[in-house]
Amino acid sequence: MDITIKEFIKGAQEAQGVTVIIDVFRAFSTACYAFDGGISRLMDVATPAEAFALKDKLKANVIIAGEQDEKRPAGFDLGNSPTEMLTGSLAGKTMIHCTTAGTRGIMNATKASEIIGAGLVNAGAVASYISMLRPEKVTLVAMGYRATESAEEDLLCARYIRDLLQGRETEITKETEALRTGSGSRFFKQENLEFSPPTDFFLCTDLNRFNFVLKAVITNAGYAEILRLDMDH
Repeated sequence: MDITIKEFIKGAQEAQGVTVIIDVFRAFSTACYAFDGGISRLMDVATPAEAFALKDKLKANVIIAGEQDEKRPAGFDLGNSPTEMLTGSLAGKTMIHCTTAGTRGIMNATKASEIIGAGLVNAGAVASYISMLRPEKVTLVAMGYRATESAEEDLLCARYIRDLLQGRETEITKETEALRTGSGSRFFKQENLEFSPPTDFFLCTDLNRFNFVLKAVITNAGYAEILRLDMDH
């Protein structure tokens, strides 16, 4: 199995084979908590305009969640926050998800044979799923902070998945805890509390909390359908 780690939108565009788009803070962590909270359908788009257009088409029982520059855009029902997924009434709803890094990464992975969304919360399930597929080529794309700066948490997640695929069970507790004073320190800043609460940090770094995979299928209609594949056997 040939495993490559890439970064950012460019990495997503270049990715080949089974491609894992990694966004720990917070896109795919949020998506996992949304499924856990009972949403019936999840659709990813690249821009707020596309999110509103899709909501207009679908009409009933639809919510838009996400962020641009970390904050919830005007007109969105929820932010890109796992904490909000716990407090929102999501059961049975269709959620349209739009973020600066994660969902744009999915929409740009056009050369991939299969696309998966991952964070630390479902990294183990992702590795198990890929091991079952036994592909020749795997690309792990760390989307980074706003898809422009390397993010410690995304690279840590990429290395963790790579190690699992290569048969190494890596202990990453120390590295995960270190994120609190590194790239995760923004969750503890007073000015960010409203849209980026400290609880998000702990929810996003809860390693292997979920035993399911987020499989993305890009449609001709300009969005990606995100399917939950449970790994419980």
